[in-house]
Amino acid sequence: MKKHNSKQKNTISTEWSPEFAYAIGLLVSDGCLSNNGRHIDFTSKDLEQVEHFKKCLGLSVKIGTKSRGYSNDRYYRIQFGNVIFYKFLESIGLTSAKSKTIGTITVPDEYFWDYLRGYFDGDGSFYSYWDKRWKSSHMFYVSFACASLAHVNWLCENLIRMAGVIGHVDSSHEGKMFQLRYAKKEALEIISKMYYDTGVICLSRKFIKIQAILETEKKQQAKY
Repeated sequence: MKKHNSKQKNTISTEWSPEFAYAIGLLVSDGCLSNNGRHIDFTSKDLEQVEHFKKCLGLSVKIGTKSRGYSNDRYYRIQFGNVIFYKFLESIGLTSAKSKTIGTITVPDEYFWDYLRGYFDGDGSFYSYWDKRWKSSHMFYVSFACASLAHVNWLCENLIRMAGVIGHVDSSHEGKMFQLRYAKKEALEIISKMYYDTGVICLSRKFIKIQAILETEKKQQAKY
């Protein structure tokens, strides 16, 4: 798609690229479309995350802050209006009530891993633990959380089709939240494809955590 020549302050190119796909992933996980058909909101605890979102979309708006909940935790926020971009987001599968209704997102296969990395930085996790049932058994998982089972199923189907990995879906909070998990071999395949280059844009704290866990695994494998 070509860049729209709009007089709106925040003109956004809707041409797919690794950075654009990453921003869409962030938006699906931590963003919000208002019901007025114009405004888009992106909020995160990580300032770096919001800065990445702003950079990837070429936005000129300022980053604000707000508090959420009784703890007064500080969140960083970008809010802007763009009717053309809003309609584009609707055309690829986002809605103003996306959390529980989102399903397929129309992302070109070429940029799926960039999209997934953005989604992972918003609603994904990579964690490990030592399983005491077996001697020195180091376990680790990559997971993606979502309130919409339809979107989880879409992610699952794409990961089977594009990487040949099969995950496991768990539900929590009385079926109101779903988690798609992959262990060890499958997790490594996904991580290698999401971070296909050392220069890809990503949330640094998650990437550092992944590197530390994989280094522990490497040392563990060297022992046996």
